[in-house]
Amino acid sequence: MTFHGLVDGGEHLAVVLGEPGATPLVRMHSECLTGDVFGSARCDCGPQLRESVERIAQAGGYLLYLRQEGRGIGLYNKLDAYALQDSGLDTYQANVALGLPEDARDYTVAAQMLTALGVDSVHLLSNNPDKEAQLAGLRVTVAERVPTGAHTTAHNLRYLQAKVEHTRHSIVLDDVLSVA
Repeated sequence: MTFHGLVDGGEHLAVVLGEPGATPLVRMHSECLTGDVFGSARCDCGPQLRESVERIAQAGGYLLYLRQEGRGIGLYNKLDAYALQDSGLDTYQANVALGLPEDARDYTVAAQMLTALGVDSVHLLSNNPDKEAQLAGLRVTVAERVPTGAHTTAHNLRYLQAKVEHTRHSIVLDDVLSVA
């Protein structure tokens, strides 16, 4: 499903999977060309997207694919941030070093999409507490936040650690860190 008249004027879409119930399983997935399309091991985006599609298809719900590349900073800035990460900065520090917000995403469009779909309560498939908080502030009830798996690689462990430590993502890394 496509939408017109969203607050940011962007081209976001919703994919209906399975048979959505009264409180469907919903994943708000921010576009990640490097992870979703090219399979980058630097992030967990591609594996999260695949896991989400499978889980939503079983439970019934919606995948909201949001055009918010690089936490809303855009593809070119994200690639510049990668270079800074290679020099030792974490993903959030790299954005700030570029003069950008740590996370520029605003989920108002997701709330608008859900409203258009007749959804006012969701089971949110996410490790990110900010997504839950923003939806709640936009009058979408989050019945529960359902975590995704920890999709770790040797190349994304620092990235995932930064998400846990800096923005309280609910990713369990204890088993991985004790082996690393």
